[in-house]
Amino acid sequence: MNYTETLAYLYQQLPMYQRVGAAGFKKGLGNTEALAVAMGNPERKFRAVHVAGTNGKGSSSNMLAAVLQAAGYRVGLYTSPHLREFTERIRLNGQELTPDYLVQWVARWQPLFEEIQPSFFEMCVALAYSYFAEEQVDIAVIEVGLGGRLDSTNIITPLVSLITNISYDHQAMLGDTLPLIAAEKAGIIKPGVPAIISQTQPEVVEVFEQKAQAENAPLLFADQEYQVLQPVETVAPEAATQLVDVQRHGTPYLAQLELGLLGDYQRLNLPGVLATVDELQQQGFTISEDALRTGLREVSRLTGFAGRWTIISRQPLTICDTAHNEAGLRLTMHQLAQLPHQQLHLVLGVVNDKDVSPVLRLLPPEATYYFCQASIPRALPAEALAAQAAEVGLHGAAYPTVAEAVQAARAAATAEDVVYIGGSTFVVAEVDEL
Repeated sequence: MNYTETLAYLYQQLPMYQRVGAAGFKKGLGNTEALAVAMGNPERKFRAVHVAGTNGKGSSSNMLAAVLQAAGYRVGLYTSPHLREFTERIRLNGQELTPDYLVQWVARWQPLFEEIQPSFFEMCVALAYSYFAEEQVDIAVIEVGLGGRLDSTNIITPLVSLITNISYDHQAMLGDTLPLIAAEKAGIIKPGVPAIISQTQPEVVEVFEQKAQAENAPLLFADQEYQVLQPVETVAPEAATQLVDVQRHGTPYLAQLELGLLGDYQRLNLPGVLATVDELQQQGFTISEDALRTGLREVSRLTGFAGRWTIISRQPLTICDTAHNEAGLRLTMHQLAQLPHQQLHLVLGVVNDKDVSPVLRLLPPEATYYFCQASIPRALPAEALAAQAAEVGLHGAAYPTVAEAVQAARAAATAEDVVYIGGSTFVVAEVDEL
């Protein structure tokens, strides 16, 4: 098979959760473990950081990878889902997996796939672990796909486990209360392995404390160690970086730290990243302050990260963001409201297997809406989204594609307006300039 045929095989033969929803989600590690054994247990051949959480795990993973790259290490990075191309999921020092490697790897292991019948995601994890082992990475940053305890990535024993935060998402599979969701995320905490929690959330503190105690794992709530403050001299919305001041236990620690990721919510992720870097230093990694600053400032260049408060145009200011659940959109809408503008234009699309009413109630009723649907089976039809939005006072037109909705929003916007494109990772993925 060539590259196109190989991708078609993966997408068609093996269910892909991002495309089909719950039908593509397999609970349990049995298939991944069977693949790993057949492949010589590659997960045991590299050091790793394991990152879970409802929101922020992708940003945190990329920040960590960028800092480690800036420090001179050979760094593997596994994230999901991809925006444009499958190969984005697996990177080595920011460079995507080559199509040739994918083709050869699938050809080699296709008989094993036919025997075990793994899911799309189980295959992706086995691919990433094989690649990182073969490339002899110094360290790999591994982002959990869904949950943690039963996620396919969870066959590794990392140097440190990072959990960013807990909020409502994928309740049908992870549980319908924050403690239940936290228990699934806490499943990445391993015996004796330090665990770091980015945000102290009273509803779930006890869940993490009990799990860490049961595993005899050192536990740190990072925001109790690091405090991230926005300087009085705030930067303009069109700036390439945002500035923060960091204190450690209330004492100045990192002044005028530049973050290349512009979302305000990155301040919630930063304590976990800093605490993880500190833990890696204690385990023998050499990471200077200069490497830390360079990595955090130049995340996108170093790792290819995109889609989190990404500015794709200045006049009008046009922003893409993949926030798609209640907690994530609450933060992005707050930041959006702070931007100087005459009119907001929101291009919005969602998936069809979630209750979107809590999300819709967070959106500004004064904005003009351009409802759309991404080109995946899970997308909620634009007309259906428009009807649900109208019930909570959000009004606009429905468009059959993301491209048409974006074109309409840009045509209607003046230079003083703001255009926001989001609601789903899959909407953002179809923006040409990203």
